[in-house]
Parts: sequence; structure tokens; C-alpha cells
Amino acid sequence: MTNVLAGEERKYWDRWIYDRDPQAGNKLVQIYMPLVHYHVQRIAASLPKNISKQELISLGLIGLYDALEKFDPSRDLKFDTYASFRIRGAILDGLRKEDWLPRSIREKAKKIEETIEKLEQRYMRSVTAKEVADELGIAEAEVYTIVNENFFANVLSFQHVAAENEEEESALLAIRDEKTPSPEEEVLKQELYEKLAEVIQQLSEKEQLVISLFYKEELTFTEIGEILGLSTSRISQLHSKAIFKLRKILEQAL
Repeated sequence: MTNVLAGEERKYWDRWIYDRDPQAGNKLVQIYMPLVHYHVQRIAASLPKNISKQELISLGLIGLYDALEKFDPSRDLKFDTYASFRIRGAILDGLRKEDWLPRSIREKAKKIEETIEKLEQRYMRSVTAKEVADELGIAEAEVYTIVNENFFANVLSFQHVAAENEEEESALLAIRDEKTPSPEEEVLKQELYEKLAEVIQQLSEKEQLVISLFYKEELTFTEIGEILGLSTSRISQLHSKAIFKLRKILEQAL
């Protein structure tokens, strides 16, 4: 069955590459649509609930269409890998342009960061989300949610999609190497990794597992929930708690 499907797919690719057959192109979009849904699920996990998944799917489709138009089968690269880069890039680029984080959330995030700084100066130690929530008179869950959303917005503002320079297609296939790090930069990077490792060790066992499965194994919250026997909302909560604890170290890495 797999060989038949592989043969059918090759037939669609031939018709698309050599004749730009619209029907073959549509069929390939159907075949690779799960890639779009996969990246939408992962990115949506860090976005406010008011962001429409359908809107993210539309952005992802733009990336998939772009991948189909520009893919060179003569290169030693799987289409899944190439398309994933384009799909994720299109979604993140669309979010950056739309400035999806509401001003009210940005203002709350600023207030939370100011409160964290004030409490840390008061207690001379790291503070918990509950202490921040009590100081502000809001729910602990709201602190986690706002910090998580604001952190993701900051990540977006620092990310650069290599597709912006479409004349240099090779940039899509390799890690950008804008300059060789100096010995001092290498030392600072190593210190940052060591700090991050120390903070991760302070996370609970489940928080460490969620971070590993989400960022290293690239599973969705739903998939992680199935593995751990927990609800998707519980996995989301564990992820948010971990990001709250890791945020300072992670922000230094941007």
C-alpha cells in the first residue's frame, strides 16, 4: 500500500514539476496539509485564545504553496523538511506583521515584569507566580498566561525568516552564519547554556518532560498529554509554569 501511495505521489510530482498541472498541485496540497495543521498546533499553543486557528491555517497554506512553487527536487532535501521551513516561516511572518498581541496584554505584561522586579528586590530572591498574582490582585493562571504570550511575542520580534531574501535560496537550506563568534562570545554562550541547564534542573519532573517533548521532540500538547495521561489544558499549564521560571535565561538567549 505504501509503495502504491509513493508511486501515486511521484506521479503527482512529475505532473506538477514538468507541466505545472493545477490538479496535481491541488493533490499535493492535500497530501501535505497535515504539515500545516502540525505547525499550526505547535504555534497556537503559545498564542492568545482570540487568535483564530483558521487564520493560522491560511498563513500556513501560503507557506505550503510557496514551497511547492520553489521546491527543487534535484537537491538532496526532503520536501517535508523544506515545506516545514516555509510553512512555519509564513505563519510567524504573518503574526509579526499583524502585531497580534493586544495592547492590553502588553501593558499587563509590563506591569507583571515591574512587579516581579519589585518583589525580587524586596525578598532578595526569585519570586513565584502566586506571589506576583497576590501582589497584583489577579489569578495565578493569568500571570502564567500573560508571561507566556508576551515571551512568545518577544521571540517573534527577534526572529528573522530567511525567506525574506528570496534571491538567496540557499539560505533556506543552511543555518545562517552571519559572523564567526569571537572567543568571548563563545564563553558567554557556554555560560548561558550552563545557567539554562541549572534552571531546568529546578523544574519539576513533569515540567522538564513537557519542555523536552515540546521543544526537543517537537510533539504537540495533545500528543504530550496522551503520553503522560494528562489533559491538553494541563500540559499547557505545565508549559506556562516552566516558561515563567525559564523566562529570564531564555530572554538573554534572544
